[in-house]
Order: sequence, then C-alpha cells, then structure tokens
Amino acid sequence: MWILIPAYEPDARLVALVRSLSDAHRVLVVDDGSGPRFRGVFDDAAAQGATVLRHDANRGKADALRTGFAWLVGHAPGEAVVCADSDGQHTPEDVARLASALRDRAAARLDDAVVLGAREFAGDVPLRSRLGNRATAALLATVTGRRLTDTQTGLRGYPAALLPWALGVRGRRFAYELELLLDASRRGIPVVEVPIRTVYLDGNASSHFRPVVDSVRVLWPLAMFAASSLAAFAIDAIALLALSATTGSLAVAVVGARLLSATANFAVNRSAVFRSRGPVARQAVRYAALAALLLFLSYASIRTLTELGVPLLPAKLGTDLVLWTLSYGVQRAIVFAPPGAMESRPTAGNAQDSRAITHV
Repeated sequence: MWILIPAYEPDARLVALVRSLSDAHRVLVVDDGSGPRFRGVFDDAAAQGATVLRHDANRGKADALRTGFAWLVGHAPGEAVVCADSDGQHTPEDVARLASALRDRAAARLDDAVVLGAREFAGDVPLRSRLGNRATAALLATVTGRRLTDTQTGLRGYPAALLPWALGVRGRRFAYELELLLDASRRGIPVVEVPIRTVYLDGNASSHFRPVVDSVRVLWPLAMFAASSLAAFAIDAIALLALSATTGSLAVAVVGARLLSATANFAVNRSAVFRSRGPVARQAVRYAALAALLLFLSYASIRTLTELGVPLLPAKLGTDLVLWTLSYGVQRAIVFAPPGAMESRPTAGNAQDSRAITHV
C-alpha cells in the first residue's frame, strides 16, 4: 500500500505525517513546484523515507496527483494507493482506516471502488468549508443522483485497477477531484465513504480550495444540458410555425419540428454536454428510444394528474421537470456513456457489490 501526498509550499506538518506513516506504508510525495525555499522540507521528508517527485513549476493538485498515479503505474504496478493532504488535516489513523478499507474490499473480492474519507463537519468547522461542501454535495446529487457526505475530501483511496482510469479523467486543480466523482458515476464505479475525523487547523487557512469557482464546475454539465434543452425547445417552436405555414398540415409540422429539434439536441448533447466519442448510430438509437419513452411517460403522467383534478398547466410543468431530470440521468448514464462503461468496469474479483455508494 502506497500513500501519495501532493504538496505545495508545505511546512513541518508534511515531515511529521511522513514520519508517522513510513513504518507501515511506502510514501510518495509530489512537490508541486514549491520552489527552492521549501526544498529543505522535502529533503526532510525524503530523509524520513519518502520518495519525492518534483514539478519545476506549480501545476495544481490535479497534475500533482496524476504525476503520482503515473509513477505508481510504472514503478509499483498492482499497488493500491491512499491520497492524503500535506497540511495536517488527515491523521495517520484515518489514513490507515482507508488503507484497511481498500484491503478489506480486495480480500472480499468486491468491485474496485473509490474510497473517500468522509468528515462529519461537526464542531468548529470554518463557514466556507461547511457551505462549500454542502453546495458541492447538493450539486453532485443533482447531476449524478449520488448523495455523498463529503465531496471535497482530499483523503481518498484507489485500488490499482482504477489508477489508469483516474489518470484519464479530465479536470484541473481541485476541480479534478470533483470530476473524478462525476466520471465514476458515469462509469458505474462504486464510491465508498469511510468516516474520519474533522480536522481544521488555523481556520483552514492552508487550503487552496475555491468553494465558489470549484463548485460551479460541478454544475456546469447540468447548465449545459439546460441550455441545450432550451435551444431544442426554441428550434421546435420556430420549426412548428414555419412548417405549419408552408405545408398547411399540423401533423407534418409537429413531426417535422420534433425531428429537427431532436436531431439538433442529440448533436449538441453528444458533442458539447457529454463530450461523447461513442458510436453515433448506437447512441442515436438509444436517444430515439429514450425520446419515445419520455413521450409516453409525459402523456401518461399528464393524463393521470388531470384526471385527479390537477390543472393542465401545473400538470405539464411538473411532469416536464421530472422527465427533464430523468432524461439528463439516462443520457449521461446510458445514451452517451463511454464505450464499455455499460458492459463492464474494473473489478477486484468476481463478486458484485450492488451499492453504488457505501458508508462504512
């Protein structure tokens, strides 16, 4: 088991963490361009047994993690890793707790999972950290349907089989760790939460996390989907009026407008919203099947609600909102899923773990 610690301008707490971990684990530290002034801290970490990799300039936490992952894939194949922060917020006991969770899952031959050290946010927690975590948790639940206790935790465990996947996930700086959770949901990779202590030092002044900016990055795919849906609605309305005026047939106008708007929506969602590179024909068939299903559900829901006494407009608005959310989830998970994501996923064994998110 390896412990990966990305560090930017650390202090003696990094050295203390390495010292406490090096007897039981192998430690890999990535100096993310901290500069000559901090060379002594990294030299002390190396003297305590850590392997130290260095960036010439600061590239952000995402690249520091990727550098560590790539080194582990090349130099320690088959080894799991726990990622911890260098600022003293992750205790050696909590690091060991995540390492044990990884070992236990491997021994039980459960599906490979991302293991999160989940803080309870009880006690004296800085306001920006409490609000930032709640915001990202709510946004992540909206986008993926997964509810996590702690989306911002830097204490995370990855089995060896997931490291090539983690290397390929896009995202910069702290947003990368949120992208990992989004992509894990898309690919059906389980996420396991292990309770850890909530530790904040000096009001979390050492954190480089930006709650507003990095939280908005989670919402961006959903905002793009909403914009795509509005654009499709506009195309449908304009085409309906134009075709009705030119053909004189309502049926032709309705069908033609829907085909135009659906084609445009499919193209935009595929290229801009979900950025899919899967086979177009297969995705088009799935999209058409989803559209037919949504049409049936819309009719059934509106008819049921109106028969129960709900006015037509509220019935339609409520139905459309629910089906819009359902459509996003189905398109993300099925229609535009990455190739192979629906058929298989990396596994530590043959047993199946039916829980997408687990609290241990």
